[in-house]
Amino acid sequence: MLGHLTVILLCQLAGEIIAKAARLPVPGPVIGMVILFSGLMLRGTMPPELENVAGFLHRYLPLLFVPAGVGVITSLDLLARSWAPLAGAIIIGTGVTIAVTGLVMQLANRRAKPDQQEAPHEQ
Repeated sequence: MLGHLTVILLCQLAGEIIAKAARLPVPGPVIGMVILFSGLMLRGTMPPELENVAGFLHRYLPLLFVPAGVGVITSLDLLARSWAPLAGAIIIGTGVTIAVTGLVMQLANRRAKPDQQEAPHEQ
């Protein structure tokens, strides 16, 4: 179990190093996750021990949000002063995410069925 946890943490460390060295606007853990995913794809299978470690981490993931929640509570005065930009960022970000997801889904559907034309449903 400890060896597989080390693999996960080394992938995260490699992602952090790559993100800092290349000054990428992507968080290091995301790059580390891509590294781990690529390694698993090359390997072809997921070791059961790695799956157990990932399941354990996933089970206790909500505990990692406690410090962030405490940070938000201690900064309520800052949030009160900056509510308009925050609300705007949330609304615009949500709208852009929905639009991009819709476009990607349409593109994926077209590629999945290239020879089928959209026909009206017969009733």
